[in-house]
Amino acid sequence: MTRPGDSTVVRLVLGALLRRLREAQGISRRCAGDSIRVSEARISRIELGRIGHHHHRDVADLLSLYGVHSGRVREALLTLAKQASEPDRWNRYNDVLPAWFGTYIGLEQAASTIRSYQVHCVPGLLQIADYARAVIGLGHPDASDDEIGRRVDLRLARQDILVGPKAPRVWMVVDEAALRRSFGGPRVMRNQLTHLLKLSELPSVTLQTVPFNAGGQAAADGPFILLRFPDPHVPDLVYLEQLTSALFLDRPADVDIYTMMIDRLSAVALSVAETRDFLFELMNEI
Repeated sequence: MTRPGDSTVVRLVLGALLRRLREAQGISRRCAGDSIRVSEARISRIELGRIGHHHHRDVADLLSLYGVHSGRVREALLTLAKQASEPDRWNRYNDVLPAWFGTYIGLEQAASTIRSYQVHCVPGLLQIADYARAVIGLGHPDASDDEIGRRVDLRLARQDILVGPKAPRVWMVVDEAALRRSFGGPRVMRNQLTHLLKLSELPSVTLQTVPFNAGGQAAADGPFILLRFPDPHVPDLVYLEQLTSALFLDRPADVDIYTMMIDRLSAVALSVAETRDFLFELMNEI
């Protein structure tokens, strides 16, 4: 059985394999695009797994250009192209789901490891409904109650991955400011902190807090998420969210920088046990 989001990984795997075949033949992206009458930019998006629907003819023509005219490899890649175009469960949220965030959710749901540093609020995967509603309401002040409810439902649906035999390793480093910043009032914050304590007991979840006394170095950069996947063909990715868009970084040099950053943050953060003690203390202060 596969987890939701596997179609995203299929697109990533297909793109990585197509890129490998193209480079092995010494063919540029521009030449590949010219051969199937699309832009160089579209070839780049295909190879990065950013195309939701693949035309069978385009993939078949690219394989022929790359010298894969028949055999199991061609059949396997054409099958991948078909699977990559299949819709997933998140389509029903298209009315409140920007394309760039839909891409991220697919990646998140398929990841084997999710490492995150959050500065402003509790990570979405760890939020309770009332806390999520308060956060989303601030970010979408003109949204109707129904729209906010839809966004909350989507956020909670993403959390299904936290339990079960295929749960990814989730390692969240949260700045103290995010835990002290009140969303929804004292009752909501106490319930949110209680929820964090429960989640910290899950074998797949590691939760650490970066205290204020760790110094300014720890908070020198904004929030980011590192994703790693079970398929060796899929590269690690860094996700950087902005107000109206997002960046997906997959260059090894970029990923290495953020990996070193999250390692450094984990080193200066409170341990898992110390974080639990801190959450208890914070609950008593509210």
